[in-house]
Amino acid sequence: MRTPTIRDVAARAGVSKSLVSLVLRGAESVRPEKRAAVLAAVEELGYRPNAAARSLSERRTRTVGVLLNDMRNPWFVELLEGLNARLYDSGLHMLLADGHLNRRLGEDLTRTFTELRVDGLIAVGTLRDPQALRNAAAQVPTVVAGTREPALPGVDVVTNDDEHGARLATEHLIGLGHRHIAHIAGRGAVGELRRRSFEATMREHGLAGGAVVEQGDLTEEGGYRAMVRLLGRARRPTAVFAVNDVACVGALSAAEESGLRVPDDLSLVGYDNTYLSRLRHLWLTTVDTASHDVGRRAAQRLLERIEDPQRPREVDLVVPFLEVRGTTAPPRPGD
Repeated sequence: MRTPTIRDVAARAGVSKSLVSLVLRGAESVRPEKRAAVLAAVEELGYRPNAAARSLSERRTRTVGVLLNDMRNPWFVELLEGLNARLYDSGLHMLLADGHLNRRLGEDLTRTFTELRVDGLIAVGTLRDPQALRNAAAQVPTVVAGTREPALPGVDVVTNDDEHGARLATEHLIGLGHRHIAHIAGRGAVGELRRRSFEATMREHGLAGGAVVEQGDLTEEGGYRAMVRLLGRARRPTAVFAVNDVACVGALSAAEESGLRVPDDLSLVGYDNTYLSRLRHLWLTTVDTASHDVGRRAAQRLLERIEDPQRPREVDLVVPFLEVRGTTAPPRPGD
């Protein structure tokens, strides 16, 4: 059978094609009885608008390019839930690209998005090539989510308040009585903010001498290797705050392989409250970064940026909170 067209809908409803277009665009100027007739004809005929034709007529594709730093990171995936829900409510659809694959292939996926004429672009997490994002932002409304870099004119930022979250994690361990605390750090602006906040909090409590920072790389392997180095020190820490949940899982593996019991011998705190932290056999104490809310707010900022491309740049910080589970406890007496 032939696919129904807008002309068929108009004929069935007894109206003009232009009035059908107004109804499908949600115009409020259409009389209720005409709107009802058009919608009934659409339902009876099973009509579906031609997306390509609509894009040409509206000069919009109703798509948003979303470039993830690394799709393997569960925090980014959870952020997408909030992002997609808000975009979908506004009639927009996501096109996803993996920055990790981008780096392996040596392709500039931001340019691919601009060539596809997306209505907007959201960069999630720290990207290795800020110049590519700068070039794209000059052509299409852009928002950065989950990090504070790069800082570009006209590009809004929606992210977690990393300094506050790191303070929550560190003060939780101090409050339990720990005095020798290590931090497995990450790279980029997010890693730097969390590390600085950890060190500042330790200093404020007079514990600078008991603070140790070991560099990681946001991965499970990086957390594992950093933990092995920490356990090789003459004075091992009684507690470790990891830059994210993934690194914390690696640290947990290293601790258990060394014969340490968590939290009896060693307390661990992660960051992000991803699904990993909620697995019953892990049950990590962690900082909840409200990833769904970050995604929802990033989508809202993009919608506002599409509506008014010239409005001032904004930085929107989502307040985190601590989720206490099964990997933290007071240190053993004498530790």
